[in-house]
Parts: sequence; structure tokens; C-alpha cells
Amino acid sequence: MIVYYPLPTTICAGMHLIHSFDEKFSKLDGSSGDFLNVSGELAANLSQNVVSLASFKGKTSWFACSGILVEYNLHTSVLTSASLVRSSDDEDTIVDNLQIEVRLPNGQCVKGTQYCNLRFKIAVINNIVFPDLRATNLYHPMEIKTGSEVVAVGRLFSTGRLTSTRGIVTNKKSNLDCDKLMVSTCKITKAGIGGPLVDFSGNFIGMNFYDNEETPFLPRNDILECLRQFETRGIMAADKTVKSSPSRWPVPKPYWSYPIVEEPADPLAELSLLPMDLDSSSLQCYS
Repeated sequence: MIVYYPLPTTICAGMHLIHSFDEKFSKLDGSSGDFLNVSGELAANLSQNVVSLASFKGKTSWFACSGILVEYNLHTSVLTSASLVRSSDDEDTIVDNLQIEVRLPNGQCVKGTQYCNLRFKIAVINNIVFPDLRATNLYHPMEIKTGSEVVAVGRLFSTGRLTSTRGIVTNKKSNLDCDKLMVSTCKITKAGIGGPLVDFSGNFIGMNFYDNEETPFLPRNDILECLRQFETRGIMAADKTVKSSPSRWPVPKPYWSYPIVEEPADPLAELSLLPMDLDSSSLQCYS
């Protein structure tokens, strides 16, 4: 299926969509975040490890984001954000009857079933065959140090292209209401939600979420704990002690931006009138 966006009430030349699911990341210098700024070996590994996902309600697109293949409990699954399946009005509610499609690195789209942990906003997509793809093993604990150089990676669902941006891990506390989240200076778009944060050795550091001023991520050790909850608490391992708060983990909605039309300058105002000495005898009057 194709991800569609609502059309604006008025269409004009030069308008463009803001906060779509197809925006590439921007680098710190403002240039486009094509997947070109990492080593060849790291790029090759991530290209077989990062996927894109989209959810649909009937033929209507609901959400799209990135994900990473993980190996857990002798199975390979897709780890991603629960934003893929949760309600935009009530973040503690899963939307019923959504169809999940996963776009694999080879461009093939396959369907899967989801399990969610709503407290940490993660989802796991199962029942998919992943031939010749690389999965991240989460069993090895890892210490995440402040100042470490990292790369945030995402894959666009519409084109299947990878996008990335660099940054460092900071000691800043996330604005989102989860004390497990850490923050990096990588600046992602909505397409990078659910995508991996890795170091320059290719080690999986955590899963990215979205915020306006920063990129929070859930560290791999906490993700492993969430996956263990799926084994003991079933398909929707939500923490019932967490009160519903629809604005906790906001995701910006797409909107159309119209070009700024400048008023044409007054040509008379732009004329440079030079001072002149006028002789009254040279003036002529017409009646």
C-alpha cells in the first residue's frame, strides 16, 4: 500500500508538506541526510538490518516509521515504536484492526502481527520471514557513555532509502516523561521514529523517538527488559500504574506549508531622485 496525506483546501505552486513520513534527516550543517556519512562496513551491515514500517486502517494510512531487526528468544523480529499502532488521541490505546506492512531492505513488503509495551512505547512485529538479513543480538549488555559518537538511522517507507545523521550522547534529561530515556544530539524526522541509534562500531545503542528539540532514545538494556515482559504479560504489556496522558510523547501531525509571497516593490519608491538646481525661468506652465 501507499502512504497518503490529506490534501489542502487550496492548492498553489511551491507548497510543500511539513512533518511527512518521507522527510530525510538533516545534518548539523543543514544539508540533506543521505546515507553516505558512515564507513562502508557499517553502512553494509545497517542496510541489511534497518527496515521501514507502515500501518493501515483499511486502505487509509495511519502511521509510518523505521525499525530494526532483533534476535530474541530464538526468533527474529522487528523492533519499532508503538506510535505505529497507538491512538493519536489516547496514547494508552491501541487502534484495532490495523494492518502492518514491513518494507524489507530488498524492497519487498510483508505483513506482520504486533506486540506492544505502552509504557515505553515500543512494539515488536512478528510472523515474518527474514532471509539473508542481519539481526541485532540484544543479550549482550552495553554501557552507554556520555560523549560517545553515534549515528541515528532510518528508512523511508515510500522509497525504501536509508537516511542518517551523526551526533553524540549527552547527559541531558529527556523532556518526555520516562526516566529511562537518554538523549543524543542527532536530529531525526518522523521517519526515524523507531529506528536504531548505533555507535561507529555498529553496536546497537538504543531505539530513537521524536521530540522537537532533541532525539530521546530508549537504551538497549531497557529494551531487553521490555521484551522479557512480552513473555510473561502477553500481547499488550502495558504498565497499568501509568496514568493516561495523551500529550506525553507527542508526534507532530503533517501539514501543508504555502510559499511566502512577497508584495511587489513600488517601482517609484526604488528610484533614486538626485537633487537638482532648478532655474525658475526654465519652468513652463501648461493650461
